[in-house]
Amino acid sequence: MKKVVTHSILLLAVACTILPGCNQTKKMSNQQKGVAVGAAGGAAIGGVIGNNVGKKGNTVLGALIGAVVGGVAGGLIGDKMDKQANAIKTEVPGAQVKRVEEGINVTFDEKNPDGSNAGVFFATNQYNISANSKLSLDKLVKIFNQYPETNILIEGHTDNVGTAPYNFSLSQRRADAVGDFLKANGIPTGRLTIKWYGETQPKVDNTSDANKAANRRVEFAITANDKMKAEAKQEAQKN
Repeated sequence: MKKVVTHSILLLAVACTILPGCNQTKKMSNQQKGVAVGAAGGAAIGGVIGNNVGKKGNTVLGALIGAVVGGVAGGLIGDKMDKQANAIKTEVPGAQVKRVEEGINVTFDEKNPDGSNAGVFFATNQYNISANSKLSLDKLVKIFNQYPETNILIEGHTDNVGTAPYNFSLSQRRADAVGDFLKANGIPTGRLTIKWYGETQPKVDNTSDANKAANRRVEFAITANDKMKAEAKQEAQKN
């Protein structure tokens, strides 16, 4: 949590240097924040901060911040991402959706390991796609197809139960299972990047069953692809 706050403060601090005051920054929409960051050199700032965040243990956040375009173009991208994020929140059961800079973070974890939660992806020590998971992924595929100009990073993570090598392998099989499902249902391979980290990137300390369930997760980072970025830059030049 401290890492997220630290880098958000840095971005807002930069934005404050080009706006009349920080109070105005706090009231900005996602689109307006993209414009503000861009005025301070959004792509360069996003790349530097994204690389640093990724190296320090939150690779999804690093990917999202590193993809920042900024400026008016970044604002246009942010507007499209707002619409896609809202669609995922509305239509996909069990999805935890956050808008981060010009992208989207989607997380599915094991809130109820007995399978009663529609967002549960995998039973303990399993990597096959469950019936509940299939329902969520079917809806996610539909939205991905409605917004084809995005890249999709898929990450697999585990808790710390078992050995580190076993958890690393399990997270790989889970991430691959999700990627294979998307590809089998029409998502082009070129849109997908699949990574896995075992127990090395816990969201919370592995000190309780509930926390461990939160760490057994699959995360997505959804970012603009080159076509969306190019179109946004062209549109920005017209304004």
